[in-house]
Amino acid sequence: MTAYESSGDPGAGARPAPGAEPGGYDAVVLAGGAARRLGGADKPGLRVGGRALLDRVLTACAGARATVVVADPRPTARPVTWAREDPPGGGPLAALAAGLRHTTSEHVVVVSADLPFLGGPVVGRLLSALADGDADGVLLTDADGRDQPLVAAYRASALRRELAALARDHGGPAGLPLRRLTGALRLTRVPDAVASFDCDTWDDIATARARIREHGHVLDEWISAAKDELGIDLDVDTGVLLDLARDAAHSVARPAAPLTTFLVGYAVGRAQGGPEAVAEAARKAADLALRWAEEAAETRPDAAKPDAAKPDAAKPDAAGPTAAKPAAAGPDAAEGRPGPAPDAAPDPRPDA
Repeated sequence: MTAYESSGDPGAGARPAPGAEPGGYDAVVLAGGAARRLGGADKPGLRVGGRALLDRVLTACAGARATVVVADPRPTARPVTWAREDPPGGGPLAALAAGLRHTTSEHVVVVSADLPFLGGPVVGRLLSALADGDADGVLLTDADGRDQPLVAAYRASALRRELAALARDHGGPAGLPLRRLTGALRLTRVPDAVASFDCDTWDDIATARARIREHGHVLDEWISAAKDELGIDLDVDTGVLLDLARDAAHSVARPAAPLTTFLVGYAVGRAQGGPEAVAEAARKAADLALRWAEEAAETRPDAAKPDAAKPDAAKPDAAGPTAAKPAAAGPDAAEGRPGPAPDAAPDPRPDA
């Protein structure tokens, strides 16, 4: 288990990482472990926040030019290339070698499939550090300062060089520990206790599931999950939509909040707009809600005193014999619906 600290949120977010070089980057995801500490459970398929752990990692690497998952094929939220180490179960080093064969970019992100808090910004930070320096790789360290070589970005040429050396010296990578490769590389380390948190035990799974429901994370986690489920890559300012929902609820009626945000999304979808179109549509809808509220405020004083402008309203015979009849005395009163106005004009029709 990797130690977990709840302070800070450096691993949050699901935006695709930008390519750190003109040719972009590739991603290799190792997802074929035995999960012995989970009793042999299908770890990549375990859900955190309604999404499989593997799908969460694939979202973090959504900016990759090619994504290779080393495991037996399964349904995933994003298209991937499948690979398998030889022999199956040959360990993470053999899995890395198998995945690397399907990559062509010089920069390769290598991650395990059990990282619930890995996000696109963290992947981007690893790639940027790799591109800006001369190291062979950049990896995260956990809360205890330990290297996490399966949350890292590497130069593919350095990986291939060391894998070739291991093949010469040991006949291949199968069964060898990953440190036999990383120990020969020049590495830069980036501390991140959140993004490096991995799920090795059921306690880890419970911790991850609890964290995403914390107040500071639940909305971002829900929106990210919903976008994945609906196949939406659009990244918008959720604060604008929440402000719009508040304005609609307060200025019009509470049910107007979800309906208004739906209409904004529908309008933007029809126009095939992007984040700017969402912001503009939300602004228009918010302005309308405010105008609605202003109009209500202007009319409310008169509505509160409907008889203020009618000096005769207090006289019993002001509106004829029906004036003495209370408005709420009719059958509508039981349901809270207003009856006819007390000063309504008589119907002039003969058969009234």
